[in-house]
Amino acid sequence: MTEATATLVPAVTEEDALRAQLYDLLSVLLRKPPSGDFLRKVAGLTGDDSGLGKGIDALARLAQVSSPEKIDSEFHRLFIGLGRGELLPFASYYITGFLNEKPLAKLRTDMADLGMVRDAAAYEPEDNIGSLCEMMAGMILGRFGEPVSVARQKDFYFTHLAPWAEHFFSDLEGAQASVFYAPVGTIGGEFMQIEKQSFRMAD
Repeated sequence: MTEATATLVPAVTEEDALRAQLYDLLSVLLRKPPSGDFLRKVAGLTGDDSGLGKGIDALARLAQVSSPEKIDSEFHRLFIGLGRGELLPFASYYITGFLNEKPLAKLRTDMADLGMVRDAAAYEPEDNIGSLCEMMAGMILGRFGEPVSVARQKDFYFTHLAPWAEHFFSDLEGAQASVFYAPVGTIGGEFMQIEKQSFRMAD
């Protein structure tokens, strides 16, 4: 959804690198159906006994037995459908009940301030959950210039993700069409809670 304005990726802490990896994982899975190569990478993931770790383990097991074609079909039922999918993964919709509303306008302003440029090939509004996760990873790793400060990451998170992302991931976890994507919802919801708590502790 976005194009980096700089390719230099400065060194980051191990903790921040792990955060970015989780955001990237969610971004890849939620922007479009994953490729077979990516599924094989997901199949090799392992988690711990935390809620997040258990979600990762469940996703890895499903990646081992699910074909790209089956996941593609599930993705379309969830997010595209005939006219619309079971879920509409956009900030504007979850916050206001309508697409292309004030949350999207605010996001576009913040994107410009942060040096983010919309991908010309993208057809969805920028406030979809996959793109927002991509933006968070980019800020952490410095894909749009220098790595963004924790304070600026926090502001972006609480403006564009905190008001709705946990609700969306809960809906995804329990959606009628969710099989492979049910643990994606678990991972996303657990990770959003961790991010919220960590940002609050950084005050």
